Amino acid sequence: MAGRRVAEAMRSCAACPSSSSAAHRILSSTFVSLPSSSASVSLCPQTRSIMTSNPSRMLHATPPPFIKGAKAFQTPLVSALPSTSGSSGSPSALQLRAMTTWRRVNDEEQWQGIKQAVALGLASLFVGAAWMVSSRETSCEAKVDDDEDKFTPEERKALPAPGQVNNLKLYTKAEVAQHISREAGGIWVTYKDGVYDITEFIESHPGGASKILLAAGKAIDPYWNIFQQHFRTGFPLQLLESMRVGSLAPGEYVEEKQADPYAVDPIRDERLILHNSAPCNAEIPEHYIMESYLTPNELWFVRHHNPVPIIDPNNYTLTIKGKCCKDVTFSLQDLQEKFPKHEVDVTIQCSGNRRSHFDGVKKAQGIPWNMGGVSTARFGGARLKDVLEYCGVKDPEKNGIHHVQFISQDEMLASIPIEKAFSYSGDVLLAYEMNGEEIPTDHGYPVRAVVPGYVGVRNVKWVKEVFVSEQEAEGPWQRGVAYKGFASNITDLQHLPTHVIERAAPVQEPPVTSLIVHPANNAKVHSQTLELKGWAYSGGGRGIVRVEVSIDGGKSWHTAELKEGSEQKLTRAWAWTFWSANVEVPKELQGKSSEIMCRATDASYNSQPEHASSIWNVRGLCNTAWHRKTVHFD
Repeated sequence: MAGRRVAEAMRSCAACPSSSSAAHRILSSTFVSLPSSSASVSLCPQTRSIMTSNPSRMLHATPPPFIKGAKAFQTPLVSALPSTSGSSGSPSALQLRAMTTWRRVNDEEQWQGIKQAVALGLASLFVGAAWMVSSRETSCEAKVDDDEDKFTPEERKALPAPGQVNNLKLYTKAEVAQHISREAGGIWVTYKDGVYDITEFIESHPGGASKILLAAGKAIDPYWNIFQQHFRTGFPLQLLESMRVGSLAPGEYVEEKQADPYAVDPIRDERLILHNSAPCNAEIPEHYIMESYLTPNELWFVRHHNPVPIIDPNNYTLTIKGKCCKDVTFSLQDLQEKFPKHEVDVTIQCSGNRRSHFDGVKKAQGIPWNMGGVSTARFGGARLKDVLEYCGVKDPEKNGIHHVQFISQDEMLASIPIEKAFSYSGDVLLAYEMNGEEIPTDHGYPVRAVVPGYVGVRNVKWVKEVFVSEQEAEGPWQRGVAYKGFASNITDLQHLPTHVIERAAPVQEPPVTSLIVHPANNAKVHSQTLELKGWAYSGGGRGIVRVEVSIDGGKSWHTAELKEGSEQKLTRAWAWTFWSANVEVPKELQGKSSEIMCRATDASYNSQPEHASSIWNVRGLCNTAWHRKTVHFD
């Protein structure tokens, strides 16, 4: 947890002679300032200097919704620090440490807009823009190479406002602020010193028109500072370039260094393969996947949409409410003491895992996961069914209850069917332990939903509310295009009719899949026998009954031996199954290269499709085609 990490950094700092230590990095990125009177705190001179050097950085704005209020920071660390607030009870500068990640916002109206944006799921602002092309000048079928600018995300942030600047009219901020509707001459926004007319893009916005309209007449810079997905590829800037209509007049734009809202995100293990850092999306390297059946916490894949919330467990609350349900608020201690702890081994896999394996067919849209967007842990917590029954939920079908929604501290929300949520054999948890420890901050501390047999996005982290409802959750993660699989002929999501989107079901249970972990792709084989190792998994609790491998491009097949995980009940197999096979290399393959592959069959006798071309979809979801690698037989 963040508080513990900073506390440990302080203890390390007391004996640390070097200002380049990890302790200094954590502390200097976490605190605004340190009261000079706090002599009782053991900090080395370098860190004390960092923390006392700029008290003017104290914020005068309400913290954003993903950072709790000042009362949420009564961690062991903070309680050990002196308060400079006197008897008023106001928080000290140190107790406001998380607010360092937020720039000073003097425009209260704009600040309210930013808060609404997060609350309404503005994480979808240009999320998926890599597949969206919209321009007042060009055809809707135009395509843009996401990576053609060859810049890194940090370099893109530093680029000037995109678009032609010569012979453009100059505007004041007040003039831009008048452009908030078509009737007012169009909907305008600013980015840095550029002025952009986004009127024709509004209806094509992936997250919906209502979200992007929150920035109408204002700067989008503070939004993009939170949702740094905009800089992952060059496309959003290219999109803006086509919409530029002017520049801010001299003196109207003053470049201001914005504090990084991701500055207090957890420090991640350097072995993870990072796709982007803000928000963090990282996968476990292939060669670590099978080192242990339960993935070590530090090597778990990371999938985030927003900055990681900072939550004090002493002030944490979880509210249960909704249809035919009493409103009840639980503390973390309540969950731990009022309900029996239930433990389940669960594999959680991003629905976009192996998205990059579609590239041989056609590039799909989204993070190019290889095969490491998956991990397994033993989760412990309260059964969701126990908690719902405690709150008075009975006979859901009779009472018209069809869905249970999970709402996160970072305002992400998703839902699952009541049949899954209200079943003891469904094993849905409000989990507070992961592999026998407190759930790490990156993975949902202090409480997350664990929905065995469902794709990763339904396992909502940092849960603050559970809502029992007739309807599934709103928002891009449930009802938008992001987690829906469309037919292969649909390649233009921008102009997809609303009824087609609404009719498409969100991904819930992933199909059966299997992957080869050993040998590595392009490995050289020097022996007469090839050893293959991998894992197989199917959603919905369907156990694995068979894995087959081929080392000659599919001409002949061999049955693998099922290992750890094969002992699971075939109707309640929530975790992966390891497998291995030793296959003799035929003489005709010696001295040649060959394609090796695997395929699995689950307890319902579902099997994997042979080719990715048969299941390609524009969002790159659920790539479960036979896994293939190339090896070279010496």
